[in-house]
Amino acid sequence: MTRAAVFGGGSWGTAFSLVLADAGTEVALWCRRPELCQAINTVRLNPDYLPDIELPDAVRATADPAEAAAGAELVVLAVPSQTLRQNLTAWVPVLPSGVVFVSLMKGIELGTAKRMSEVIADVVQAPPERVAVISGPNLAREIAERQPAASVVASLDEGVAEHVQRACHSPAFRPYTNRDVVGTELGGTVKNVIALAVGIAGGLGFGHNSQASVITRGLAETARLGAALGADPFTFAGLAGLGDLVATCSSPLSRNRTFGEKLGRGQSVAQIAASTRQVAEGVKSCESVLDLANRHGVDVPIVEHVSYVVRGEMNPAQMLASLLSRTAKPERHGH
Repeated sequence: MTRAAVFGGGSWGTAFSLVLADAGTEVALWCRRPELCQAINTVRLNPDYLPDIELPDAVRATADPAEAAAGAELVVLAVPSQTLRQNLTAWVPVLPSGVVFVSLMKGIELGTAKRMSEVIADVVQAPPERVAVISGPNLAREIAERQPAASVVASLDEGVAEHVQRACHSPAFRPYTNRDVVGTELGGTVKNVIALAVGIAGGLGFGHNSQASVITRGLAETARLGAALGADPFTFAGLAGLGDLVATCSSPLSRNRTFGEKLGRGQSVAQIAASTRQVAEGVKSCESVLDLANRHGVDVPIVEHVSYVVRGEMNPAQMLASLLSRTAKPERHGH
């Protein structure tokens, strides 16, 4: 039986632990707070994030990183992207040698503009081939409810991707392998920022035409950035691209879309952040995605304008007016 250590007891880390257990994998779930671990181990519920979802017996929780990592073949990382480097640096001494790292995170590191797989390889000094990333339409509650879903497991090493695929292929969760790590991570990251923009449009009272336009042009921005970084363009038409984008931009379960709606209705970033313990990754990733795009000379106007709103340099109505007043151009970039 494969053994996995999942670091991160939030919604997605907990839901993915359930997926792994359903697939026959033994799971040690690391949570920061001992009282949360006790609740999971005694009543089989995560009261903070998925309070009505019973977790399988194959999932056990611990606040001790060494206990979580002991004997693990897979180390699954599900912490907020901007905390990854600090957390992983602290965990390195207790991680087994030769372990495969699996990233569930969807973000670009502030300051370095590195993708999460690059941060992992940097911190643990492991070859990129020992890192896999999972992305796709991953709304945690639906997956925890065992609603049918599919995702992508991407790794430069096909054997590693297949190993991770087997470990999480459950009756309700269907993973596909892919060797395009860059495109898979970009799709999962940029869509959070686009979802903020879609939410802003909805919060301003605009309907499906407006929101579909933002989604489509957001996909174009993602694909342009992917092309500059050497991603496979077909990735953006798949689960890690269009699939994740549609789910995150359309669902009321999406933290980023919901955050954007509240911005569109006039709340500030600080007000919204204070009202929830959930992390809307796009709020910080908009800056790091914009940084990455600027380093490669890629035009990403939606990402740029979301950054203006998050910084408080524009209000949502000004953002929309500015985007619509841009110079008209052909739909295909470069033509």
